[in-house]
Amino acid sequence: MLTNRQHYNIFISHSWTYGDAYTRLITMLDRSGLAYKDYSVPKDDPIHNALNDQQLYAAIKNQVKYCNVVLMMCGVYATYSKWMNHEIIICKKDFNKPLIAIEPWGSERTSLEVKKNADKVVGWNSLSIANAIRELG
Repeated sequence: MLTNRQHYNIFISHSWTYGDAYTRLITMLDRSGLAYKDYSVPKDDPIHNALNDQQLYAAIKNQVKYCNVVLMMCGVYATYSKWMNHEIIICKKDFNKPLIAIEPWGSERTSLEVKKNADKVVGWNSLSIANAIRELG
């Protein structure tokens, strides 16, 4: 039997330095029953070898343009990431896409930059994240 449920294209902004959080988030999304396609940048993607900021920006923009919503983990590292700052600009200024900030579980310090650009801030909970995607995506 075919189901007619909404499918979401998502981009998960993250730092590969904290790749385990990305992996746990994917697991949570898979368990939530949300139908989605992940347009995030894989660890072995050639985008990582961009020769300059302009190439990096264009490559990220090409991924985000297909998405309904952008998820961004708002660990404090996000404040200092040039890559993640590009993603915020692309998400909000270039495409005006909804941005969902996810506060890492047990985190005491989070990125105010990510939160102030977010359309919604949710905790590290699969139901909260899936519901925010459904609401904004």
